[in-house]
Amino acid sequence: MTVQIIGKIREFFSSELWGMDLGELSRKKVFAVKTLRLFYVAVRDISEGQLNLRAMSLVYTSLLSLVPLLAVSFSVLKAFGVHNQMEPLLLNVLAPLGPKGAEITDKVIGFVENMKVGVLGSIGLALLIYTVIELLRKIESAINSIWKIKRPRSFARRFSDYMSVILIGPVLIFSAIGLTATVMNTAVVRSILEIEPFGTAFYLAGKLMPYVLVCAAFTAIYVFVPSIKVRFRSALVGGVFAGVMWESLGWAFASFIVTSTKYTAVYSGFAILILFMIWLYINWLILLIGAKVSFYHQYPQFLQVKKEMLLLSNRLRERLAFIIMFLIGSNFHWGRPPWTLNSLIERLGLPIEPVQEVLGELERKSLLLESGAEPPGYLPARDIDVIKLSDVLHAVRTTDEESYELEERFLSMPEVDGIMSGIDDAVGSALGDMTLKALVEKGEP
Repeated sequence: MTVQIIGKIREFFSSELWGMDLGELSRKKVFAVKTLRLFYVAVRDISEGQLNLRAMSLVYTSLLSLVPLLAVSFSVLKAFGVHNQMEPLLLNVLAPLGPKGAEITDKVIGFVENMKVGVLGSIGLALLIYTVIELLRKIESAINSIWKIKRPRSFARRFSDYMSVILIGPVLIFSAIGLTATVMNTAVVRSILEIEPFGTAFYLAGKLMPYVLVCAAFTAIYVFVPSIKVRFRSALVGGVFAGVMWESLGWAFASFIVTSTKYTAVYSGFAILILFMIWLYINWLILLIGAKVSFYHQYPQFLQVKKEMLLLSNRLRERLAFIIMFLIGSNFHWGRPPWTLNSLIERLGLPIEPVQEVLGELERKSLLLESGAEPPGYLPARDIDVIKLSDVLHAVRTTDEESYELEERFLSMPEVDGIMSGIDDAVGSALGDMTLKALVEKGEP
């Protein structure tokens, strides 16, 4: 009986769930079906192990970067007089560890206070900042891999963005916390809270506030970290999902800590470090799962039972290359702003991966180039009057051929060679000497 139930559940998730026509269902059922599909795909991605490997890599980097990151933030916050608020925030993050969280917090804050940034010297300070930047770079790399982004930010933009996060971010966060606390302690606000239902509403809001703040933090990460424009609604969906998961797993992990006395007996003093690393791993895994949710919400084309269903055939890649060249050439010819990667994705309604691949192929064949703007726009590499459509087709059909050390003679057979030559001649005859400019001028100005 149990085997039959498991078989039916497996059949439902692998087949029946994906065969439902959403157009015939009510809004509630559509929401339920999409949620179950998202749950299935998320579990599949976790079981593949890539998210686990990324999370474990971030745990290792965190252990190396935690004290330097807090030291740099502590130095900046101290200049603004709000450094005393760092310890309560760290205590809140490590709250699921129970008394061990307070012990770890005391040790970390002790390390930070003993680290004198001023006496490190120029090389020591540079290494300190490098360690912090490396953590942020790995976070960006992990989230970019989820969004299938192959080209990260430029070095200049990455450095400016990271330094803004390190230097300005903590000041804004802790200043907002301090300002809120000051406002809430004023006599006017206290008198208002004594009036019902404002007092009850404030009490309930206080209970929900941890969830709201955590969800807002995850949402901000999903908006600003990926090297692509993320819709706020998609980032919010991932942020709420990750925030609720973080609070819920924090409660479950705290319950686990209460019953973990046997681990202390086995591992002795190492038990604190092991539990701390486990909690770090859970945190990073939640962050990456939330990024996956944001990705699937923005690109529902990937929300399929099989990943291979969205790979473009050779014919569609050729069509996509012509469309991209037409759009970029048209904007260049008629004096409109150049297309960016984000605007092309929104215009085509495709995920980032195939668009990014075709753009890379056209760049490698010297048909396109990037502007120096941020984000970069795409321009024709040559005058569109000399770019032949046959060159565009050739760029896509022969992609990566030069990277394979396989001579054509090994794939030579007289009967087949004649067919391939005929195909090439037919394609060349169909396109002739038609240029990109001729194609662009067929469209509207």
